[in-house]
Amino acid sequence: MGVVDIGSNSVRLVVYEGLVRSATPVFNEKVLCGLGRHVATRAVLNEEAIEEALQALTRYRAICDHIGTEFVHVVATAAVREARNGPDFVARATAVMGTDIKVLTGAEEARLCGYGVLSGMYRPDGLAADMGGGSLEIVDVNGAVPGEGVSLPLGGLHLRDLAGGSMKKTRRLVSETLDTTTLPAHGHGRDLFAIGGSFRALGRLHMAQTGYPLHVMHGYGLAIDEALEFCRLVARVKPDSLDSVDVVAPARRALLPHGAVVLTELLERARPRNLVISAFGVREGLLHTLLPERERDLDPLLSSCAALAFLRSRSPRHAHELCAWTDRLMASAGLEETEEERRLRHSACLLADIGWRAHPDYRGEQTLNLIAHAAFAGIDHQGRAYLALAVYYRHAGLKEEHLSPRIRELASARTLDRARVLGAALRVAYLVSAAMPGLIERTPLVVEDGVVVLRLPGPLKRLAGERLARRLKQFGKLLGRKSAIELAG
Repeated sequence: MGVVDIGSNSVRLVVYEGLVRSATPVFNEKVLCGLGRHVATRAVLNEEAIEEALQALTRYRAICDHIGTEFVHVVATAAVREARNGPDFVARATAVMGTDIKVLTGAEEARLCGYGVLSGMYRPDGLAADMGGGSLEIVDVNGAVPGEGVSLPLGGLHLRDLAGGSMKKTRRLVSETLDTTTLPAHGHGRDLFAIGGSFRALGRLHMAQTGYPLHVMHGYGLAIDEALEFCRLVARVKPDSLDSVDVVAPARRALLPHGAVVLTELLERARPRNLVISAFGVREGLLHTLLPERERDLDPLLSSCAALAFLRSRSPRHAHELCAWTDRLMASAGLEETEEERRLRHSACLLADIGWRAHPDYRGEQTLNLIAHAAFAGIDHQGRAYLALAVYYRHAGLKEEHLSPRIRELASARTLDRARVLGAALRVAYLVSAAMPGLIERTPLVVEDGVVVLRLPGPLKRLAGERLARRLKQFGKLLGRKSAIELAG
């Protein structure tokens, strides 16, 4: 399944492995053509940019043919729909791609932007704001269907073209345009999900300036006061004078101040709880609308983790059995957990064996890095830290000499404790089951009368041994309880 997005600034192809709830890209390429660089003042697509875009589309068609992409969806956004020569460009691009091109209206673009956030976030509640080169889409997201949305002429290229390099004029244009809608005010106390290249560039720059330990844009969150202070700084100074600006592609640096002005105005008007960067936008929103409704309702994180378990663990069935096995343990131990903590625990169980092919001395480190940087949806960065740490402890034990302190920076004291508890429990489970299914459901690990008890009934009592007893004792210490192996039959 391929999606080509002909935007006002970039032309991008993403080929996904299939139409599933959490589709993984198998190929991703973009070219910054700048189709919309003069649309605001001349109402035409730039001729040089047209040739560059057609060259990119020719290459994308060849790649799709080579990969064997069964379906290719092509959409075009603000620059193409607003330019006088947009229809001519669409005709030429259609001939190159060999498939129809859908020129999205502003309302359709806002709607797909909202579906993108619904696809990439777990139960989002707030406003999605997608800033492209030609326009800014704002849409309310809460529930299964995007709510009210608007499309405004506040793209980075559009603003630079109209303002002629004057940031004072840019600020006036942004303020006057946002005055035409009351939608930003609906974000008060909720989240603001920022989408698009300019907003991602701001997030990447903030990461670099603060030395943030995890270089994953999706789910990167900032409190509103910190986000406002940073955006005001970027809007005030020349891009090349910014610390760590080299992490932003040179072609995007000139648009940083415009993006910062737009984001500052949105934050001041919406007063959201948090600013959250979303890597999921129109393309992912389009895929989401093509899914059957029952699949749209699936948890994106659990879907991704189940797919990884199927591909990389010794027994996917065993991975799912661990979820129920730890459910019983948590209930008996009286360890309260929120709904979010429970879904993260289940996700960690599904991922617990994906690193088994690595060398035993490095399974913990390699799996930690794989999980921390995986293309997961429906999870924030603290959740990533929990998953990575829990599976690290499952492989490496509770010793931390090889554990980078950077990943721990993302975890709260409670998150770290829960990761250690789950990791220690999984070490018991895998020593009992040898990662094979159909056994741990018969060997429950529970807390009874203040004692951690592992039951080995009937012929399974032969599994008892000194090594298993040591791991059980270590787990018991984490809970502050004694431990015992109960042999029956």
